[in-house]
Amino acid sequence: MNFDKIKEKLEILADAAKYDVSCSSSGGNRKNTNKGLGDSSSSGICHTYTEDGRCVSLLKILLTNFCIYDCAYCVTRKSNDIQRAAFTVDEVVDLTINFYRRNYIEGLFLSSGIFKNADYTMERLVRVAKKLRLEHNFNGYIHLKSIPGASDELMREAGLYADRLSMNLEIPTESGLKLLAPDKNHQDMINPMRFVKNELIQYKEEKKKFKSTPKFAPAGQSTQVIIGATQENDFQIIQVADHFYNNFNLKRVYYSGYVPVSNDARLPAIGGQVPLVRENRLYQADWLMRFYGFKANEILEKNNPFLDLEVDPKMGWALRNITQFPVIIQNAPLEMILRVPGIGVKSAHKIVYARRFQNLTMEHLKKIGVSVNRAKYFISVSNENTHLKFLNALNLKEIILGDMKSKFEKPFDNQLSLLNDATFLR
Repeated sequence: MNFDKIKEKLEILADAAKYDVSCSSSGGNRKNTNKGLGDSSSSGICHTYTEDGRCVSLLKILLTNFCIYDCAYCVTRKSNDIQRAAFTVDEVVDLTINFYRRNYIEGLFLSSGIFKNADYTMERLVRVAKKLRLEHNFNGYIHLKSIPGASDELMREAGLYADRLSMNLEIPTESGLKLLAPDKNHQDMINPMRFVKNELIQYKEEKKKFKSTPKFAPAGQSTQVIIGATQENDFQIIQVADHFYNNFNLKRVYYSGYVPVSNDARLPAIGGQVPLVRENRLYQADWLMRFYGFKANEILEKNNPFLDLEVDPKMGWALRNITQFPVIIQNAPLEMILRVPGIGVKSAHKIVYARRFQNLTMEHLKKIGVSVNRAKYFISVSNENTHLKFLNALNLKEIILGDMKSKFEKPFDNQLSLLNDATFLR
């Protein structure tokens, strides 16, 4: 093996893979029961976090950055003058095994540019996973990127060897995709996603009848959409995510703020990247749909199509629905407690449990873990809550922002003061 050549390929193809953010391992449960390598039930990917809060890593690379498509938003588009490289199947397998044995990684995240055609590319991705599982007895986490237009047979085989499959939707709307990638269409992406959904259901039913039924993509499937490359607003993006959660049983939708990579007139100018706070607000809205019982049309409406960048989406909803407050903590249903700004899912369940034994005060809520600096404007507790006098104030948002700002500025001000003193002493 030419190690210098492999190192050069690794630098190129690992860098090219950084634009794909859809790498989470939640839901993986491939146990190591046959003295093989790895155990995906205790691993994850891409320096992300598992469900129990641990940070883990994986080898995140492209099989190749050659591509037959010329998507304007993609750094590996065929018209872009960049250094190209491609791994062989054996090179990816050897890298994965050697990196794992050196404790550098806990799994593999493998994507690829599309060369020749969809099936040609997908077949090689599947061969990597199959070889790791069958020839090297590798039980670590494997996440494969599905290739748009790949056949059902290859998708089925991929699901038998990978823990998670993901298909990037890329641009949220068909019109936006046609503008920037005229050779692509959403249907080629949706068909494999629908197939995987149906296979997941079928294998789950068969597992109830036959214990010997093999695992099929036990960590499910996910997708990623690019934000800000086209003119879709947050309302459209959230509606798209909601549609795929409801109809394709996705584990996650990932939101990737577009980073300008060319001077194409169809795209934002270089230097005009999407604010990180917008990306963050979309993730918060996504969380509300998945864990807090919010409907997509509650978070935003057509006449209010963008998320407020100053406050999180739950706070935004509360400010628009003041008549729903205050929430009486002692007897309000769980569903309403979950809608109070500053109260998370775990805290809400703790509140419902604790109030069976005593009347809860603001101090109790602090101990439970509630972010009282936000919740205090929207709740009624057993002791007096003087902040409720601001509930109907026209400038409630400014009051809350001022309170939150002062909370975080005080320690910083103290640090600046110490720094200035130290500078003076020098």
